[in-house]
Amino acid sequence: MVKQDLNIATIQADLFWEQHEKNLEHFSEKIAAIETGIDVIILPEMFTTGFTMNTDLISEQSTQQALEWMKAIAEKKNAAICGSIAAKESDKFYNRLFWVNPDGNYFYYDKRHLFSLSDEPSNYCKGSSKLLVTYKGWKICPLICYDLRFPIWSRNKMTNGSAEYDLLIYVANWPEKRIYAWQTLLQARAIENQCYVAGVNRVGKDGNDINHNGVSLIIDPLGMVMQHAAEEEKILTAKLSSEYLDKTRLNLTFLKDGDAFQINY
Repeated sequence: MVKQDLNIATIQADLFWEQHEKNLEHFSEKIAAIETGIDVIILPEMFTTGFTMNTDLISEQSTQQALEWMKAIAEKKNAAICGSIAAKESDKFYNRLFWVNPDGNYFYYDKRHLFSLSDEPSNYCKGSSKLLVTYKGWKICPLICYDLRFPIWSRNKMTNGSAEYDLLIYVANWPEKRIYAWQTLLQARAIENQCYVAGVNRVGKDGNDINHNGVSLIIDPLGMVMQHAAEEEKILTAKLSSEYLDKTRLNLTFLKDGDAFQINY
């Protein structure tokens, strides 16, 4: 498929701590207000619970319910939707991002870098592979929060003269006290990978009294901020230009000069 412009919407919202149903209702209301013509809707990390380590609350039923909700939203809005949830599968728990297409087909990515300053590595299983989705001609790589600090994991490779992806997504519960790193690293990922970047954070205090001040961003392939959200619930929308992306990569051929490498899992 020929890549056309891609219209994305990011939803920066407060999360109701460990209240699955209430969060789904909250996001349903926000998504209903999104304008028509949006191709991709992006939600924060663990959008049904907040960044909880209480795995007793997580069941395969709640995981399936969240996925079915995403399917219904994708079909209704005729848009792909993505975001991560606390998921259970075969008695194991994952910080799992689902990507759901309007036709109900879906893919998932399990967070690779579990946050060692919390109990995430003790409660969740780590993923071992990236997810690369092709949607409306765009190649998209969705990642989760702490993954942002590890640039080799998101490094854009050239294969047969083509970049591995065009849009890099980070869904997060990134705390206010380290927000400078969030913005700086998002811009760095856009510059070094010559891609659009969408970083979607939450706002408000979580159940551990940790404050989140948002600063969700949509960034162009030169690292320039296209859209920015302050400390409030906010829906950002942007049109990502395939022409601008292609011209940037044609004029600045940095990706082809990158080092070859291999990740050892």
